[in-house]
Amino acid sequence: MKKKVLISTGGSGGHVIPAITIYNHLKSTHETLISTDKRGLKYLNKNYKAFIINTPKLNNYLLFPFSVLKIFFLTIKSFFLLKKNNISILISTGGYMSLPLCLAGKILGINIFLIEPNIVIGRANKFFLNFSKKLICYSKNLINLPSENNHKLSTIKPLIRKEYYETNVYEKHDNLFTIIIMGGSQGAKIFDELLNKSFVSVAKKVSIKIIHQTSEKNMNFLKDFYFQNNIESRVFSFDHNLNKVLKQGDLCITRAGASSLAELSFLNIPFIAIPLPSSKDNHQYENAKYYEKQDCCWIIDQKNFDNQKFEKFLLELTNKSRNYITKKNNLQKLNYQNTWNNVNQKILKIINEN
Repeated sequence: MKKKVLISTGGSGGHVIPAITIYNHLKSTHETLISTDKRGLKYLNKNYKAFIINTPKLNNYLLFPFSVLKIFFLTIKSFFLLKKNNISILISTGGYMSLPLCLAGKILGINIFLIEPNIVIGRANKFFLNFSKKLICYSKNLINLPSENNHKLSTIKPLIRKEYYETNVYEKHDNLFTIIIMGGSQGAKIFDELLNKSFVSVAKKVSIKIIHQTSEKNMNFLKDFYFQNNIESRVFSFDHNLNKVLKQGDLCITRAGASSLAELSFLNIPFIAIPLPSSKDNHQYENAKYYEKQDCCWIIDQKNFDNQKFEKFLLELTNKSRNYITKKNNLQKLNYQNTWNNVNQKILKIINEN
């Protein structure tokens, strides 16, 4: 009989994408279920039957007592969910969303595995370390990991969605230098109001194409902006086939979420990372730094953004300079052994370890 696994996730794509990937790694060897909050539903298509555990945030002091009470009742709900479905393994991709399930899993004595895609251990994962079996991450040098938990660390190659392996062919449908902007589905001022002005300047000197991800509320503004400035573009908010979108790019400008950087790296697309300055524990900067140390990307400090320097830099890259080619070659070397089968075998070995 197959062991039953529940993967707990929710919130942003940074949590849900690793959950989807783990689900697909385990579904042929384990009976695999998934839970999420309402925010995470948009990342899950109809192939995933999801249980809803809509955990509230605990950062609102006025609502704190009510949030604690709700988490108490969600923990009871999680207890019966785990018990009814005879779950023997609980996997959490981090975040406060997993709090009720991890508490219930601890009470039931279920083996808990934590996934940490970032280079800095998240606060929720750090909280659950003491009663987890393993912490699965991408680097042995995980920042802020308490030394007494070093023995729980297991490293794997970055989790990449299966479709990225199946379609890992560099496609270009035209000769335009294509820049992809990954501003996130929530958008960001620097991506939507500063970078596009630089593109206008660059487009006067070299033919470029822009593929821009933004929030739904900014889509019409950006479409009109690029149209009025005669820049070929595609503006979107969310795409389940993001791998096909990314493959069209020569360069990507992005935040520094772990999943986004891993997928760009795997697809061998040089990228400029502009880490979110307010990210907890500066984890986005540390994610980008991991790739920069291996000469695989560039990092720009949002607080000191300079339009003129950025435009000059972009022009250099559109000519596919030696700097650009070096990054591309290093990305290829970095992902030499990142195959679906290699990652799959490593995950199964960790999960099935006594």
